[in-house]
Amino acid sequence: MHRRTSLVLLNGLSLSRLPLAGVFVSTEDPLARAGLVVGAALTDFLDGWIARHRHLESYWGALIDPLADRGFVMVALAAFVAEGKLTPLEFGTLVVRDVTTGVGFVVARFLPSFRPVKFQARMLGKVVTTLQLGALMSVLVAPRLVKPLVAAVGVTSLAAVVDYTLTVWRKRARPVQASPLKRATV
Repeated sequence: MHRRTSLVLLNGLSLSRLPLAGVFVSTEDPLARAGLVVGAALTDFLDGWIARHRHLESYWGALIDPLADRGFVMVALAAFVAEGKLTPLEFGTLVVRDVTTGVGFVVARFLPSFRPVKFQARMLGKVVTTLQLGALMSVLVAPRLVKPLVAAVGVTSLAAVVDYTLTVWRKRARPVQASPLKRATV
């Protein structure tokens, strides 16, 4: 299979999480919703695994994948808030990392010294995503675990934002320092 076709298929796999989010909102059956969360998690794992193992990483894939992840998670969490299964404070705690990294990305695109920085997923960010999916599942199958998982997401999100910020800060383009000129003696 050609690289271009493979990339289109991988990006399609990532984007499949958006229709899954639509189906999530349209059904209220907890078992069906749990299946959709698992399906979204599997597509996320699968597209990342294939991209890494077949060396199919791309600029667009690196942009589409996290946007599709965030789209699914945000829609599902918003549905739970609308249904009264999560409070607005819990929602805010669960998405604070997503919002701050999104704002940081946009701001970094406008600052010349940050434009060359390649934005990549970090391990703590992956932990936050896993905990977010766990929180989604707990709303559906184990409501007593929601509060501890929300707290874990909050703490881990704070650590992830600090980690990501420091990493991006270190990788920014630094202005070239001019060497001190020696005075010419006449």
